[in-house]
Amino acid sequence: MVTTPAVDLYRQAGAHASTIMAGIRPEHLAEPTPCAKWTVQDIVDHLVGGTGYLLAAATGGQPGDPASRATTDRFTTGHAAVLDAVAEPGAMERRCMSPLGFEWSVREAVAATFMDVLVHSWDLAAATGQDSRLDPDLVQACWEMFVPEMPARGRHTGLVGPEVAVPADAPLQDRLLGAMGRQP
Repeated sequence: MVTTPAVDLYRQAGAHASTIMAGIRPEHLAEPTPCAKWTVQDIVDHLVGGTGYLLAAATGGQPGDPASRATTDRFTTGHAAVLDAVAEPGAMERRCMSPLGFEWSVREAVAATFMDVLVHSWDLAAATGQDSRLDPDLVQACWEMFVPEMPARGRHTGLVGPEVAVPADAPLQDRLLGAMGRQP
C-alpha cells in the first residue's frame, strides 16, 4: 500500500525528470522515443504542458496556451511552481477536469502526473542514451497506484500503446514499462 503523499511522489519524479532533461542536447530533440509517435521534443512539450495544467488546477486558473518547442528548463521552473501552488491551503482538494474529461481532485491529478512524469522520464533517458534506471520506490508506488487499471483505461482512449509482454519474474520497472506500452 502506498503511504507516500502524491505530492512527494510528484516532487521526486519531477526532480529525476529535471536531471534527465538537463542531459538533453539540441540534437536529441528530433529523435524518436519509446513512446510511440513522440519525439524527445514532443515529450518535453507534453511534460511542460503538464506543469501548466497542474498549476492552473491548483490555483483555480486556466492553463495557458502550450508554448511550441518548450525548453527543458521550463519543465524545472513549472515543476517548482506547481509544488509551491499545491502547498497552499486547500489547493489539493480543488476539483478540476482530467485530460480524459472526468472531474477529479488536484490530489488525484498530481498522482496521475507523477506516473506520467516517471514513465516519460524513462522515455527521455532511453531516447538520449542516459541512465534509464528509475527509483525503485517510485516504480513500486506507481505500480501499486495505477496497474492494471490506468494502462487499460489509457489504451481504451488511445493514450497508452499496446501492452508489451514482459516475463512475470522481470524486474518491476520492466513490468511497469511493459504495462505502459514500452519495450523495456
